[in-house]
Amino acid sequence: MAIARGLTMLLLFQLAGELLSRLGNLPIPGNVLGMGLLLLALLVGWVKVQWLEEAAELLLANLALFFVPAGVGVIVYTGLIARQWLPITLATVLSTFVVMAVTGHLAQRLEGREKTHAD
Repeated sequence: MAIARGLTMLLLFQLAGELLSRLGNLPIPGNVLGMGLLLLALLVGWVKVQWLEEAAELLLANLALFFVPAGVGVIVYTGLIARQWLPITLATVLSTFVVMAVTGHLAQRLEGREKTHAD
């Protein structure tokens, strides 16, 4: 029962984000807005983490299945990828380094914050 409630809540937040994105004609994808709304609801306390835990564990356990559509897309667009390999490769490499740098910087800041609170 808890899994159904968690999945329902996740889907409702995604739906809310999609509606907000489309009705507001916003350039942000609806699923991103939905997760932002979910984060806000979690921070405010309207939604409890415990309500979503089992559903999140189920989704994470089957995460590999969510990459199947991307794999099919690679196969379908092989010609386009072959023609545009350089920009795709550059974007992939650069974005990887940006993510690593931002993650490292954030981890250092959070670690420093924990040390000051512990003292």
